[in-house]
Amino acid sequence: MEAWTGSFWGNNTVRAQRLTSWKRAGRLGPLVAAAIGVGVVVSAILVLDAQGSADEIVRGQIVYETACASCHGAKLEGQANWKSPNEDGRMPAPPHDASGHTWHHTDEVIFGIIKFGLKPYAGEDYESDMQPFEGILSDAEIASVISYIKGTWPEKQRFYQEEITRRAE
Repeated sequence: MEAWTGSFWGNNTVRAQRLTSWKRAGRLGPLVAAAIGVGVVVSAILVLDAQGSADEIVRGQIVYETACASCHGAKLEGQANWKSPNEDGRMPAPPHDASGHTWHHTDEVIFGIIKFGLKPYAGEDYESDMQPFEGILSDAEIASVISYIKGTWPEKQRFYQEEITRRAE
């Protein structure tokens, strides 16, 4: 079994295999508990109303750092020139902070993009390195990642995103 090295950098398949092996080994839960126990400071914890509990946000941060940060950035900043295709024609990973467009989507769409990938939402011709996380992340893990991301947004973006989610229901 693979030992924790503190780094999950690598391609999507490698990250997915590592996260899956951690989940199977039952090590993700203790990691979350340890992070909470040592007082992981997450700015998102201050936003608990609609985003979820502090524990859920911390779990979301851990899953985000494991499965998402290598493409979307440790600070949710995304990749450079994310609005234009790379030389290979594939779209770079967008930011999930307030400078991006994640907050322009409903909870259902954000959840679906993470679980099923972009093609169901952007069309079959859309090319990016975003893989579907179905079978890799549980629905609860996806929800916690979304809570973490939403918890980092300023009030204006949170309010806007909550409104469009409410109207879509």
